[in-house]
Amino acid sequence: MRIAFYAPMKPPGSPVPSGDRAVARLLVRALEAAGHAPRLASRFRAWTADPAEQARRRDEGGRAARRLVGRYGAAAAADRPELWFTYHLYYKAPDWLGPAVADALAIPYVVAEASHAPKRASGRWAVGHAAAAAAVRRADAVIGLNPDDRACLEPLVAGAGRLHALAPFIDTVPFAAAAAARARHRARLARALAVEPGRPILLAAAMMRAGDKLASYRVLAEALSRLAGESWTLAVAGDGPARPEVEAAFAVLPTGRVRFLGQAAARALPGLYAAADLFVWPAVREAYGIALLEAQAAGLPAVAADSGGVAQIVAHGRTGLLAAEGDPGAFAEAVRTLLHAPGRRAAFAAAARRKAGSEHGLARASAALDRILAVAAAGGGR
Repeated sequence: MRIAFYAPMKPPGSPVPSGDRAVARLLVRALEAAGHAPRLASRFRAWTADPAEQARRRDEGGRAARRLVGRYGAAAAADRPELWFTYHLYYKAPDWLGPAVADALAIPYVVAEASHAPKRASGRWAVGHAAAAAAVRRADAVIGLNPDDRACLEPLVAGAGRLHALAPFIDTVPFAAAAAARARHRARLARALAVEPGRPILLAAAMMRAGDKLASYRVLAEALSRLAGESWTLAVAGDGPARPEVEAAFAVLPTGRVRFLGQAAARALPGLYAAADLFVWPAVREAYGIALLEAQAAGLPAVAADSGGVAQIVAHGRTGLLAAEGDPGAFAEAVRTLLHAPGRRAAFAAAARRKAGSEHGLARASAALDRILAVAAAGGGR
C-alpha cells in the first residue's frame, strides 16, 4: 500500500537524535520490509511545550491538512495514499492532519504509540487532549508499543480488534554480529578506557537533556556513589544540552571512575554495547527504552527501573534485573549483585540475545504491522 506517514512530535528526518526519531525510522523500515511504500506526508510539528500554543498549532495544522487534501486530490490515482499512518500522538502532540486527510480521501487511518491522559481533559492542555482523544476514536487501528498505555486507550477504542499490541523492535542483526565478536570489542574498549583486565565496565547510553533523562542520570550517579568501594568503570555514551548538569551529578564519584565518551555514532553502538559487561539505566518514566533493547540485542545484561514498558524489554531474573523506579538504593543493590556474579551476567547475556532476536526483531515487527494494516484496510476493526 501507498502510505502517508506522519509523526506530529518530531519528523523522522529530524537532525536531533532521540528515541522518538529512532522508532519513527524503524516503523518506516518495517513498513517497507512488508512491501508497503511509506512516504512522509508532512514535516509539520504539532508538539509544543506551551499550552497557550495549542490553538495556534491547531489552526496551522488545519491549514496544512487542507493543503494536503488539495495536493492529493490533484494527483493521479496511483500517487495518492491508500492509508494514513501517524506515529506518537498525545496531548502535547495531537494529530491535526491525519483524521481530516483520511476522511477527505476516504482511506483508513492508523495510529501507533498513542497515549491518553484523562487528567488533562479539563486542564491547560484540554485542546490537545481533546484532539488526541478524537484521533484515537477515529482510528481504524491503534497500535500500542507500551502496555502501560492500554488501560486508558481501551475506553476510546470501542470496536473489537481495533487495539493491537506490537512489541518494541529494532534491527537486531548488527547487534547480534557485535555480540559474536565481543572479545575483540571488549579488548578495544578496555584499551581506550585504560581499564585493567577483569575490571567490569558499566555502560549508560542516553541523550543528555532536561527532564526524565537528567533525572535518570542523577539516580544513576547517586546509586553508583554507594558502590564506590566496588571495582567498576562507567562509560557514558551521550551528549546534549544538559551535559554540564550530568557531569556535575557524577562529580561526587572518585576521579577516573566515569568516562564520558560523547555522542556515539550509530555504527559504533553495536560494538560498544557488546564490549561492556553491564548496561545500567534507571529509566525514569521511560516508555520502554530503545537503548535497553539495543543493549540486550548485543548480549549485554541490564539493570534498569521497573517503569513503563521496560519489563517487556528486560526480563527480570532472566536477561537482567529491575529495581523500583527512582530508588537509588535498590538500583545500587541490583548492580552490586551482578558485579559479584559474572556467571549470572553471562547467562543473562545469552538469554538477552535470544529474547531480542526472537521477540524484538525487524522481520517479526514487519509481519505484525502488515497483518494489522490488512485488517484496518478491510474495515475489520469497526
